Amino acid sequence: MSEANDSDDDDADDEADAPRGALYITPAGAQKLKAELQHLLRVERPKVTAEVSFAASLGDRSENAEYIYGKRRLREIDRRLRWLDKRIERLTVVDPTAQADRSKVYFGATVTLESDEDGGRVTYQLVGPDETDLKAGRISVESPVARALLGRKRGDTVTVRRPKGEVDFTVVGVKYV
Repeated sequence: MSEANDSDDDDADDEADAPRGALYITPAGAQKLKAELQHLLRVERPKVTAEVSFAASLGDRSENAEYIYGKRRLREIDRRLRWLDKRIERLTVVDPTAQADRSKVYFGATVTLESDEDGGRVTYQLVGPDETDLKAGRISVESPVARALLGRKRGDTVTVRRPKGEVDFTVVGVKYV
């Protein structure tokens, strides 16, 4: 496969992964994406470019693994750079601490829930899809749990449909930090 075909495939992947609609993100999440973009641009890409240039100077590129893998890595970096650039351009940064109505659940809220199933408590922060980290308690605002919580307030009970059946949660706390 020629490099031209590889490039065409990369562009098709970019279009398939292109974000649609409004994308919300917290200031910390936006900063993390911008830092990744800058790292790739200023550190990673120049380093790999230098490695590829050195490998190319060694001659016969058809059997030069360093050259072949370096070119592949450059394409991966360039594809990620294009994706990050498009993504950052479309993001809407929302600061949870600026939320006026702190009694209801909106984007950025940290919500404590009590399960009616076992009485256990969990705490989640509703964040954008780029910031999702279940271990850290950050769930996407697009997830079934978050969608059920939007607009609710302390004391409300929500039903969440999941693959193993429905579960009811009671909102026991809403805060914006």
